[in-house]
Amino acid sequence: MQTGERKLFFVSIAARARHNRRVIGAFLNALGILLGALLGLTGRGGFSARTQNWIKSALGAFTAFCGLQLVWLNVGGHFTSVVKQLFLAALAVVLGSLLGKILGLQKISNRLGRHATTLLAAAGATTARPAGGFIAGTILFCAAPLGILGAVTDGLSDYFFPLALKAVMDGLATVSFVKTFRWPVALAALPVFFFLNDIEFAVHAFALPWLEAYHALPAVNAAAGIVICAMTLVVLEVRRVELANYLPALVIAPLLARLFV
Repeated sequence: MQTGERKLFFVSIAARARHNRRVIGAFLNALGILLGALLGLTGRGGFSARTQNWIKSALGAFTAFCGLQLVWLNVGGHFTSVVKQLFLAALAVVLGSLLGKILGLQKISNRLGRHATTLLAAAGATTARPAGGFIAGTILFCAAPLGILGAVTDGLSDYFFPLALKAVMDGLATVSFVKTFRWPVALAALPVFFFLNDIEFAVHAFALPWLEAYHALPAVNAAAGIVICAMTLVVLEVRRVELANYLPALVIAPLLARLFV
């Protein structure tokens, strides 16, 4: 077994090493939007209620898998050490949620969502401003907390699965958007790519060296994994979770690791 490889039930779940350090999550997200637009424009994006339920269940299962895998790959050692790492990651999520509420991150996210919804309604009411669909799609796809989480994990550890998941979700949303607002919605793929790509390269260039120097990288990934697990409830429509409020956990986790590990 290769160094750093982890197995669960005799199946390796280690992230594959790449031949270069270029992150690909942003590209996958943009590609998902373009493919969704293509399906919508060709009229092949209509799904039955049964198919929609199957897709929702599959996305929920994959979301849970991504979160659990990310936690699994970033905790280790003897039993006491694992419990301590999990406790600190959970504590970072709790403290991050409190800080997110103080900063009003979810309120900002909701405000952006309402603005995008208004733009979509306006674009649907008239053909005079087709760019409304493009702007609304850009806001919705860029403001999603999963995008920021995925960009961070991809930039830090080449773990692009959260952005692959987001690519599927954004692609499905684009299928319905493009039927009403036509091809301009597909152009949202470009700003989404640059937005996520900039986050990925920023954390890779500036945050990763510090995290590796202080051995705090696993703490960030474990906290991100817990937040992604919580998102399963949103995907399956079990309950609403204020995901944006949990984003500060990515900053608190390495600080806790530095203090207590």
